[in-house]
Amino acid sequence: MQFSSSKILVVDDDPIQRRLLQEAVRKFGHHPRTAEDGAEALKIMTGPEGSEIDLIILDMVMPEVDGIGVLTQLRQHRITTPVIVQTAHGGIETVVSAMNAGAQDFVVKPVAPERLNVSIRNLLKTSALEDEIVRFRKKASGTLTFADIITHSPAMERVIDLGKRAASSNIPILIEGESGVGKELIASAIQGAGDRKSKPLVTVNCGAIPENLVESILFGHEKGAFTGAADKHIGKFQEAHGGTLFLDEVGELPQDAQVKLLRALQENEIDPIGAKRPIKVDFRLISATNRRLIDQVKEGKFREDLYYRLNVFPIWIPPLRDRREDIPALARHFLARFAAEEGKPQVASITPETVGMLQSYHWPGNIRQLENAVFRAVVLCDGAQLAPDDFPQVAAATGQTPDKHSVRAPNPLTPKEDNQPNHEPGVVRDGNAPENAVSTAFEQGVPFGFMRNLDAEGHVRKLVDVEEELIRAAIEHYSGRMTEVAKRLGIGRSTLYRKLKEYGLDEEGGSGAAA
Repeated sequence: MQFSSSKILVVDDDPIQRRLLQEAVRKFGHHPRTAEDGAEALKIMTGPEGSEIDLIILDMVMPEVDGIGVLTQLRQHRITTPVIVQTAHGGIETVVSAMNAGAQDFVVKPVAPERLNVSIRNLLKTSALEDEIVRFRKKASGTLTFADIITHSPAMERVIDLGKRAASSNIPILIEGESGVGKELIASAIQGAGDRKSKPLVTVNCGAIPENLVESILFGHEKGAFTGAADKHIGKFQEAHGGTLFLDEVGELPQDAQVKLLRALQENEIDPIGAKRPIKVDFRLISATNRRLIDQVKEGKFREDLYYRLNVFPIWIPPLRDRREDIPALARHFLARFAAEEGKPQVASITPETVGMLQSYHWPGNIRQLENAVFRAVVLCDGAQLAPDDFPQVAAATGQTPDKHSVRAPNPLTPKEDNQPNHEPGVVRDGNAPENAVSTAFEQGVPFGFMRNLDAEGHVRKLVDVEEELIRAAIEHYSGRMTEVAKRLGIGRSTLYRKLKEYGLDEEGGSGAAA
């Protein structure tokens, strides 16, 4: 994707300055659009043409509506088009005010063409993908719909069908699924497809709130309700009034908060801490959890009556490994986004071999893990296509050999570099590890110094297995010099020898270990 041929709005009340900027923008390869004052700029940006504008160059000092006024109203209309402000004075107060109002960069008049071009190119990197920007805007404004969800999977189509049915009513919804499957995205789509679209969607991660602050954050408190309550605080339920409250990881709520949540659902009213009377609230509740709430009910960690109030309309989102049809489209989507953000437009596609490898991987972290893997791959990629070498962890876990970007630790035991006697015949032999002296991560062509975190099924490996592998690697790396091995591992020699015995390494190495 190229960053040229973008449409840039030049806003300046000085006709000469406006003409100079217009010609500079055209010279840089973009399409200029001009506005002679702030009022005209706002009319353009809030009208049909506004969605076509990729960037704004905004003068700070103008009659009627100045630069700060334009920025303020753009924010009120939730317009996120990047803005470069230009000012005649580079004072820190002016710059801070502009940045706080929503500008992304500033230039001082008269601006050098090179400086302006760099600023334009940098800001366009963050907004090169119009579809992605529209998607984020929809999510922010509560108008994201199921049509914005990327999927080719029958399993996800069933989820979307359920979501559409639920969106048309006010029924409480419980979304279940592993971490990273897109529960919040489904909640946003339900909100955007229902009668409460464009109303607030207030998201609360229940697992991230300190237990002593849960009630205050959810239900609010009055001034002086407790020590430190210097002001009145509006809780999340009141913030969501008229809209939707999304409680993520609802199973993490403490028992006291569960009782108050149950009352809020039954009575449509809440009791802020310290309030004299309850407050009526109108909200639509969507809950989500990465655990089976029914299991928590059986264990006594979650109230049974609350569970049945939340679980009126359950939606289960399958993990990515059960909808591998979505992986190619998701990977291409993330590729386009990160290639633009990282300024690497030459990275334009993914090889079929790589797509096959991604589809064969287990993805324990689901879509969030795929997103981060593609991000890293784009940063690593030196060519025009993402290849297996750009996904070293995935390649290693699927049995391929990712040599290109792995960090290699030098092996001091090669014949050319080490003529020392071999003190650990079971661990090192002629500078190379024998078959029984290296673990699985080293058996499949993975370079020395690389340690796999996941097993063949995509799950985190056991701590004892990782520890044994690390000890083996340290013994090899330091030629069996146990004092050095213990020092580098940060343990005592007695502890090291105990662990060697536990893992059977003392039998492999004999008693001739070097001190």
